[in-house]
Amino acid sequence: MFNPRPRIESVQITPRETCWVVDDALLEPERWVDFAATHADRFEDAPHNAYPGSELRLPDDATQALSMFFSMHLRDRLGARRVQRAVAKLALTTRAPQALQPRQSICHVDRLETGPGQCIAASVLYLFGDADLGGTSFYMPIRPFDEIATLLRDSADLDAVQFEARHGIAPAYMTDSNAWFHRIATVPAGFNRLIVYSGAVFHSGDIRSPEKLTADPRTGRLSLNGFFVCSRRLVA
Repeated sequence: MFNPRPRIESVQITPRETCWVVDDALLEPERWVDFAATHADRFEDAPHNAYPGSELRLPDDATQALSMFFSMHLRDRLGARRVQRAVAKLALTTRAPQALQPRQSICHVDRLETGPGQCIAASVLYLFGDADLGGTSFYMPIRPFDEIATLLRDSADLDAVQFEARHGIAPAYMTDSNAWFHRIATVPAGFNRLIVYSGAVFHSGDIRSPEKLTADPRTGRLSLNGFFVCSRRLVA
């Protein structure tokens, strides 16, 4: 399923963090678009997390294939040792900007449960051809830690009106710096492009043309999203 000889490039996010980019990641990417279109009625909204759309959890063999590709080619580059748990989903970004929840209007980190000595890696495989549907941007907090923590807590607890009144952030896709975060890197989308990065880095879909979003997997912002809980490589 995955390209056995991937060409891997890097985009520096911070002096310590890198986003790894793999073009032509799948040998037959159109098959996943066909699969998503065939099972479009099985996609479900994901109100429990920051994803602004619907998702379809992948079969175990597909998750295992993604995890094996990650382990062979990308795990070491992120300072991880062993994949202890992996989750993979097809996802469609569909929510209109004015309907976004507060936590969907700001960047986020991935919050899978981890313990001491563990880290989270995340991947996005773009399965759409229209680059205007948006890639992924990365951000750095520019306010003190306790203020960022309050912002994140309020984004989960307050409704959109309350959140905007308290923090001045209206419902919208985040595509640039604001009073809380500075945009430090953006990776454009490309059909069959896979990006892999630390889930601990603040990130968000860079969706600048939300009017193009659709629930049709053949024309919408379809991606294959992966998350990997790994043991952290020991540093001598």
